[in-house]
Amino acid sequence: MELTDAQRPLVLVHGLLDTPRLFSRLERRLESHPRPVLSPHLPHRFGATPLRVLAEQLDELIQDHWGAETPLDLLGFSMGGVIARIWLQELGGAKRTHRFLSVGSPQRGTLTAQCIPSWLFAGLADMKRGSPLLNVLNRDSAKLQQVDCISFFCRWDLMVFPGWQAVLPIGRVQEVPVFTHQQLMSQPRSLDLLTESLLID
Repeated sequence: MELTDAQRPLVLVHGLLDTPRLFSRLERRLESHPRPVLSPHLPHRFGATPLRVLAEQLDELIQDHWGAETPLDLLGFSMGGVIARIWLQELGGAKRTHRFLSVGSPQRGTLTAQCIPSWLFAGLADMKRGSPLLNVLNRDSAKLQQVDCISFFCRWDLMVFPGWQAVLPIGRVQEVPVFTHQQLMSQPRSLDLLTESLLID
């Protein structure tokens, strides 16, 4: 079933230490283009929950809302972008996703997480550069080829470091002219770019 950008449901996946309130500014931008939006709370327990577990929770919530086949768009911020990517590549999400926006997400890992012990904070450790999870995702990203992927990054990002490597292995890449990680979801220029990308059919 083909749906236009105004009809496709939109799923917003928050990151570490965030809640769905993170997306309130973006959702206000989209109010003039009404579409179903799901912005679930995923309890990461300060990074202790493995990202694959959170991706499974995301899958359950999406299926509860729209079944197993309804086409949708997906945006993941920070850790949420990796959770969303697991859903796309390992849980069948790529088959139904039209567009995926990865925003400030450590798709190639972040040095900020490098010293985190996996036995204590498994979810944080999943975001290390060279982590087993990211190695699997980056080694076999073929399923992403059927999705319109766009990576947004902040060059000066200290949460996902180095910031210019916060990109997917395929798809378009857009540097955002902001100075901090959180500004990717709060500054008007960044919100303009995200809104435009979600509304392009």
